[in-house]
Amino acid sequence: MAISVSVVLLLVILAVVFLRNGALKFSHALVCALLGFYLASSSVAPTIHNGVTATADIVSSLQP
Repeated sequence: MAISVSVVLLLVILAVVFLRNGALKFSHALVCALLGFYLASSSVAPTIHNGVTATADIVSSLQP
């Protein structure tokens, strides 16, 4: 678990740097995809899923 948390933190830092740089290349997109896979297999996955689901429910209930 400690190794996957370290990898997730490293990938988060890299993704933030790449996005702030504004030049998202293929390698940057690959890092972001790897971040998604590591987050999906981590212990925070249910929390992220619940947050996204709640946000989607709120947005879908808004009237135009």
